[in-house]
Amino acid sequence: MNQEIVHLFVFDTMADWEAAFAVAGINNPEFQLAPGRYGVRTVSLKRRPATTIGGVRIEPDLALEEISPRESALLILPGGKAWESGGNSEAMATARDFLSAGRPVAAICAATLALARAGLLDDRRHTSNAREYLSACGYRGSGLYCEEPAVTDGHLITASGIAPVDFACEIFRLLNLYSEPALEAWYALFRTGDPAGFQELLSATSPGQ
Repeated sequence: MNQEIVHLFVFDTMADWEAAFAVAGINNPEFQLAPGRYGVRTVSLKRRPATTIGGVRIEPDLALEEISPRESALLILPGGKAWESGGNSEAMATARDFLSAGRPVAAICAATLALARAGLLDDRRHTSNAREYLSACGYRGSGLYCEEPAVTDGHLITASGIAPVDFACEIFRLLNLYSEPALEAWYALFRTGDPAGFQELLSATSPGQ
């Protein structure tokens, strides 16, 4: 089986935690419908090493210019201060190419602000850290803003920076990573911290289920 690649954009100031649940779930074959179907590769501008907001140094696998929509299952754009200062414009061009080609993009926190500035939220249901957070940039999609932790509209996922679990859940659903009962149990476990969710997850993924 040829593995499908999910590309994670990394950059200086990247918020470590915002894509962590999603990346861990994609790379961990446990509970998956088709274990090993997906893998994650990191991507940065010109293959430059990135240091996250938590001080973790990441050596990227690829440069942004080396990826294309037809060879990617998903592009994940974590938040980080660089977006707020207008950085990472090249990644917005890539996101536009992905969406135009019908390939999914998942953006969280400040990455949604960059999408708004680029006009990519003008005609899609979306969310972010707050309605006012996006409105300040003057974008035209405020009427489609949703007061929800994470939103999927077609090939685009957006999420608040305080909703990494919801963000991951939407990504898992889009990729068809888990069965729906397993996904619901996973979400209950990590969203509420209820230990019973783990038993539900085991039951949902046991042979015969």
